[in-house]
Amino acid sequence: MASLKDMRVRIASTKATQKITKAMQMVAASKLRRAQTAAEAARPYADKMSAVIGNIASAAAGSPGAPKLLAGTGRDQVHLLLVCTGERGLSGAFNSSIVRLAREHAQSLIAQGKEVKIFCVGRKGYEQLRRLFEKQIVEHLDLRSVRQLGFVNAEDIAKKVLARFDAGEFDVCTLFYSRFKSVIAQVPTAQQIIPLVVEESAAATTTAYEYEPEEDEILARLLPRNLAVQIFRALLENNASFYGAQMSAMDNATRNAGEMIRKQTLVYNRTRQAQITKELIEIISGAEAV
Repeated sequence: MASLKDMRVRIASTKATQKITKAMQMVAASKLRRAQTAAEAARPYADKMSAVIGNIASAAAGSPGAPKLLAGTGRDQVHLLLVCTGERGLSGAFNSSIVRLAREHAQSLIAQGKEVKIFCVGRKGYEQLRRLFEKQIVEHLDLRSVRQLGFVNAEDIAKKVLARFDAGEFDVCTLFYSRFKSVIAQVPTAQQIIPLVVEESAAATTTAYEYEPEEDEILARLLPRNLAVQIFRALLENNASFYGAQMSAMDNATRNAGEMIRKQTLVYNRTRQAQITKELIEIISGAEAV
């Protein structure tokens, strides 16, 4: 059995851990408000961009001059998985849930005889995916030095993806991220961004317009912009999801630490009481012997 001194050290250590987790919970809560506001503000713009492009793409359907970002390469052999995760841990299943979705998608494609390439954005996703897919990882982007996410960060990623697409390195690109729903609910999401998937609702509500310049030329300009917009939205959703998951995880850790302190204190008091009782018995026994 551990000595009373060891028990006191253990209780003090658990209390120190509880203070840290409580502080991290409060920091995550304060950052979550800004991150959630940014993510929610980006949704209408990203949705409207998709709707506008869907409308124009429906009008340009079947055109021989349709951009490759819309029409595709005509093949479905090489897939690029753009996996966006966090740079830090201590956030419950936030990172692992995104990685799990990407891993299952990659394994399904490989089973179909497809070639898979992976572009990792975020340190945690890279660390997990390289255990199984080290040879498939073609690029890793670390955003730890970025204090506040901006559209320029998404543009940088979009340019790298477009450069690989223009070079003929892949046929299909799928974006993986976690959509923020609430503090306790983040939804791992897979979204095909190359070639663009036109929603049926957008196609069904298409109105005939005359475009100046032509639809193909407009799409050639809008599609790269839309790619950056969708990536930016994913980064903002991920940021809000990370802080929500971290806040929830640190709250659970604080509660668990409190329960551990209660149990450790109970054991300490019982051990101390037993030791005092033993000493009293020894004193009384010694006095009776005299």
